[in-house]
Amino acid sequence: MPDQPLVDPHPHPPETATARAALAAGSRSALAGRFIDLVADKLVATEAVFRHHLDSDVPFIHKAGEYISQGGGKRVRPALLLLAARLLGHDLGNDGDEAVTYAAVVEFIHTATLIHDDIIDHATLRRGQRTLNHLWGNNLTVLLGDWIYTKAMQMALSHGQIEVIQRLCQATLKMTEGELLAFQRLGAPDLTIEEYFEIIDRKTAHLFAAACSIPSLIPPQRPEAGQVLARYGRALGICFQLVDDLLDFTARESELGKAVLSDLKEGKLTLPLILLLPRVDRAQRRLVEQVLEDRSFSRVSAQQILDLVRAEGTLEEVTAMAEEYATQAKRELEFFPPGDAREALEFAPDFVLHRRS
Repeated sequence: MPDQPLVDPHPHPPETATARAALAAGSRSALAGRFIDLVADKLVATEAVFRHHLDSDVPFIHKAGEYISQGGGKRVRPALLLLAARLLGHDLGNDGDEAVTYAAVVEFIHTATLIHDDIIDHATLRRGQRTLNHLWGNNLTVLLGDWIYTKAMQMALSHGQIEVIQRLCQATLKMTEGELLAFQRLGAPDLTIEEYFEIIDRKTAHLFAAACSIPSLIPPQRPEAGQVLARYGRALGICFQLVDDLLDFTARESELGKAVLSDLKEGKLTLPLILLLPRVDRAQRRLVEQVLEDRSFSRVSAQQILDLVRAEGTLEEVTAMAEEYATQAKRELEFFPPGDAREALEFAPDFVLHRRS
């Protein structure tokens, strides 16, 4: 089942007292998903820009672009950018149009990254759909990813803000470096906690930080606010990746849109297993190593790995870490005066913590 996008073509009005009452009643996870209400109309506009630019007179790009658009997505990064723009007063007039362009650009970069990730991972499913590389092969698909990256920069240049291009290029370089570091350590059972956090900081957190801080580069620029928003985004991005890794163990296949324990099957050692391996005996450690070697569950079942992780309690430890990063992100927002945009950004970490896909 594909992820449902955050964009609602018929957005609901923002929650106020009702939202706080729901929170008090313990409905925090349901409330968290409403953090995009304030920018729902801007997200609809972003989606239109995304679809418009994901087209070409080259037949393959047109066909693949339509397929990508049908796949949906949560659009978390664009929503964060648009909320940060509102927080800084850039949600109206030409400033609002510029923010929408940058929101679409961030989603373009994220999409290109996913395409290249699927090629590297030999993935066959994403969001419940067949991956582009599975449908059309690696040669066409890697070129499509390159086209999308380049198109993103072309779109960003339309507003002439060189600082924005520099921020986006820096985030993209960091993401590529993270992929290189991860690929070099693929299948390694001795991946350290420090290496893991360096990889996810580059692969995930930097684009979150860029998305949140780019509105501070729209004139009149606010560099101090940009630094705060970058720290907010970086903490939220790490939280997002930790939850992503947890879902590989805890979510159902129908929620993930791919098989449970796909990361391990692809040779990726994530934090729940990195914490676990030094604590278990040789025979238990060997179970994980066999999956890493085989890139399959031919000799070891997925259930054996799940039972081992649950018995050691490392899922709870990683959950606590994710909650710490969520709290850190919220704390950064104390820099800004109270208001609807700040409140919505405070809900974003709760959405990340409670998501199931």
